[in-house]
Amino acid sequence: MARAATVYSDILDGGTGRVRCQLVVVDGPDRGRACRLGETEVLVGTDRGVDLVLSDDRVSGKHVAIRADGSRFVIRDLGSTNGTWFEGSRVAEVTVPAGTTLLVGRSALRVEPEAQALDLPPSQARRFGELVGESLAMREVFAVLERVAATDATVLVEGETGTGKELVARAVHDASPRRRGPFVAVDCGALPEGLLESELFGHVRGAFTGAAHARTGMLVRADGGTLFLDELGRISPTLQARLLRVLEERVVRPLGGDSERAIDVRIIAASRDDLDAEVATGRFRADLMYRLAVVRVALPPLRTRREDIPLLVRELLRRRGLVDEPATGPGLERLTAHGWPGNVRELRNVLDRALALTPGAHRFTDLAIRLGPGVVAGEGLAVRTDLPYADAKAMVLHDLERRYLADVIAREGGNLSAASRASGIDRKHLRALARKHGLVDGPDRDPVDLDEGD
Repeated sequence: MARAATVYSDILDGGTGRVRCQLVVVDGPDRGRACRLGETEVLVGTDRGVDLVLSDDRVSGKHVAIRADGSRFVIRDLGSTNGTWFEGSRVAEVTVPAGTTLLVGRSALRVEPEAQALDLPPSQARRFGELVGESLAMREVFAVLERVAATDATVLVEGETGTGKELVARAVHDASPRRRGPFVAVDCGALPEGLLESELFGHVRGAFTGAAHARTGMLVRADGGTLFLDELGRISPTLQARLLRVLEERVVRPLGGDSERAIDVRIIAASRDDLDAEVATGRFRADLMYRLAVVRVALPPLRTRREDIPLLVRELLRRRGLVDEPATGPGLERLTAHGWPGNVRELRNVLDRALALTPGAHRFTDLAIRLGPGVVAGEGLAVRTDLPYADAKAMVLHDLERRYLADVIAREGGNLSAASRASGIDRKHLRALARKHGLVDGPDRDPVDLDEGD
């Protein structure tokens, strides 16, 4: 997306949240034709005088009428010969949400929201919550987030892995009137369908094998606050249908339960997938996407805003206790030249590894910057040619050992058992070496290791 954000309603302008929609022929002889929908009925048929003229010979002269009713749309069949069909059933009149697809004759018609570019002047701020940036792209994003945080609008955040989608959700929650309520996050791509359904909706005792106790779902736990749904594009069609009902009716029924509970939850969703493509192929429901994308925010990748790298480096190192000063020198040049496929998350990991490789560092210029597997950018291993060969070799090996261990341990998040498996070094020997180099403190077994077992 070229714009920082698009909107599908007037909610940010102080309106009612009414969705601006058009009726689009998405399949059939007239694919691509469209007309705008409003409170005045739009007529569809083959007669010349209707608003959307079709050439489909199975469509009646005046086949169906559609009009907006608040944020929903009233579909009324006009006594057509072959009928108007919705979700496999012939209908005389039905009220539907945006994103709905109808079948008339051999033509499929979709009530499709019109995305309006949200043109706001760039924010003067250089941060929003934990997000930082001084590039125009990020200040445009900040302007949108500042505006949307004050509303209850549902938000869809899109961006590559590591661009900070969850940070956006947390920052919007913290800046909203719901800040005193809970913030609940769930990674939809990390859980199998059955477990995700139980996590979201909860279950009653005995709902399925192993359900020995009732469990409150995340939708209920987020009541009064915000629910963040990460990797939304990975959920199954069944869960998509259940989530759509929650968004429309704001009630939740736990698995195996007979009663429903009303909830007051703001939804912020995120995806690294191209949801437009998923909708086009039928893998993701159009009506659910439009329900979620009332405001649609695109986060720029780090490679397109390299001017933010010095500010990001300074902020990340400040949070880790280093001297708060501008980052300069060859290390910064290496960071700026890197491609950053992992975006800000990769930058954070690079700095964490550099800190582990350089114990006692106080400022950015002290750090040895590692930019990829097997490569350390920074000062090379020092070779003391003024010493006997055996002593010089021992010093190089000592330095190599320390750097290698520091990087492996940092890469595995401080888990010595995982570092042992990654390095091929016996765990007890690795622990002894790590203590020798001052990479771990305290008792013989570190807290992370206690969960690993023998």
